Amino acid sequence: MKPVIHFSQIVRFAIAAGVLSAVSLPLAFAQKPADDPEARNQEAWRQAIVQTAVPAEGCFHASYPSLTWNQTECTVAPNIPYAPRKGRMSQTVGNGDDYAAEVSSGLISKTVGTFPKVKKVTSESDPEMLGANDYSLQLNSNFMNTAACDGASNPQDCLDWEQFVYSSGYEMAFMQYWLINYNNSCPSGWYSYANDCYTNSNAVSAPLEVITELKTLKLSGSIKKGIDTLTFTAGKEAYSTTGSDSVVDLATAWTQSEFNIIGDGDGSEAVFNSGASITVKVAVTNGTKNAPICAANAGTTGETNNLNLGSCTGTGAGTPYIEFTESD
Repeated sequence: MKPVIHFSQIVRFAIAAGVLSAVSLPLAFAQKPADDPEARNQEAWRQAIVQTAVPAEGCFHASYPSLTWNQTECTVAPNIPYAPRKGRMSQTVGNGDDYAAEVSSGLISKTVGTFPKVKKVTSESDPEMLGANDYSLQLNSNFMNTAACDGASNPQDCLDWEQFVYSSGYEMAFMQYWLINYNNSCPSGWYSYANDCYTNSNAVSAPLEVITELKTLKLSGSIKKGIDTLTFTAGKEAYSTTGSDSVVDLATAWTQSEFNIIGDGDGSEAVFNSGASITVKVAVTNGTKNAPICAANAGTTGETNNLNLGSCTGTGAGTPYIEFTESD
């Protein structure tokens, strides 16, 4: 068994990163003021665990303050399509009303989506699916044309696509893969959806998180040595699952990342209370410090929310990112 990394090591990490100025023993997590040391400790842990690689393929769980991933049993993802947007498909900008972080050089190897500012969010519902506190967090790639499309009736017209998904209603996190405009019998193990095909990775169980905890939620997707990894954090817990990158060859063509909170599948809508305001941050790793482009109308998913997009800014940094607001 691997040794547990103790809270003191979290503190040293956080101080080195400039995150903490004080330390307290773990307390029950709740809505806390910005200057609360315990809230900062937990946020430092969430930042750290998202950057901590899982030790093998499979499903894993970690709890604050440890940075050790413990293997857990995988489960089966729901047979629900988190379908691509409707209308004309493009590999750059289309008709999806959302921003995506687009890199101008190289390829993306990791993306982390967060909500650094959440104001006046008191309720959310997906009336078309499971009701109150039902939503999905989606971190979606651009539409691609890779070797995964070789079996399509017209491979040049086929687009493949990968999503990293946390479903609050189905209480799990997983990857969903698509072959769009495949127009042929779907490969073994894939579901048919109109002229498209989709399939899922193994899922990791992750409990329903009420919408008032939104600021503590993070979703990341990464590629390393042919393995795609999803990591989801909520409060003092973290969950991860892996899958083979060869399913849609994301590593060969990942240039944009969309991240948002939207309906929980099948084209549904997440409906927030009046006055809600959210800041969305999409941080990408592509081997440079260059600011990503705020690609407008570049959303790829068919699910939506009822908020209105504000302005978007790209920032160059050690981990470059875009940041934008959405509000009712």
